[in-house]
Amino acid sequence: MKRAIPVVVLSIAGLVPVWLYQPSAGSSTVQATTPAPSSTSSGSAGSSGGNVVTSSTITTEKGPVQLQVTFDGTKITAVKMLQQPDHPQTEAAVPKLIAETLEAQSADIDTVSGATITSEAYKKSLQATIDENAKTAAKASASPTQAASKTVDGTAVDTEKGTVQVQVTFEGDKISAVRMLQQPNHPQTTAAVPKLVAETLQAQSADIDTVSGATITSEGYKESLQAAIDAKG
Repeated sequence: MKRAIPVVVLSIAGLVPVWLYQPSAGSSTVQATTPAPSSTSSGSAGSSGGNVVTSSTITTEKGPVQLQVTFDGTKITAVKMLQQPDHPQTEAAVPKLIAETLEAQSADIDTVSGATITSEAYKKSLQATIDENAKTAAKASASPTQAASKTVDGTAVDTEKGTVQVQVTFEGDKISAVRMLQQPNHPQTTAAVPKLVAETLQAQSADIDTVSGATITSEGYKESLQAAIDAKG
């Protein structure tokens, strides 16, 4: 019996390290993670559709400002800053500007105190996207029965200064564009043509004034223009 005691003691001593290092069943591993950068975009949940318009970059003394705005029809559903000044005041101002935009549904929002330059660039950039979206919406809502454009070449009119010929584009009955196919190579003609075209688009006819200093070219232009109008029918 005396010899058995040391054996038992040694056996118990040998098990102690095992008990000390055995993990408990309820333990967990915690890992340190780097927080993801916060997003400067905001909008209603599920606003993945719609028309997305990206503004041009506005350069300010604080840094560039550029927006990406999502529209559902004419409603602004999300605003994302693609570029912004790397400055604490800007970081604090952007969420306020976006929140006001979504509430006001326009660029008529307040300037954030302490970030005036960024705020003004933001509003200018925002208004540009609103205008672009309006143009897109107008095109989309155009009547499908609208007459297709038609391009007609006018008669080539020979004058003592040179040949004059116009090409006219019509949208329905409206003259939408005038292009010179032939014209005299003369400074007065070069200066007169833009005036003649502008008057044509305004008058929507060949009943326009003769440009002083380019009478011959003007008369040839009007004759060619009237021929194109007549040929269009």
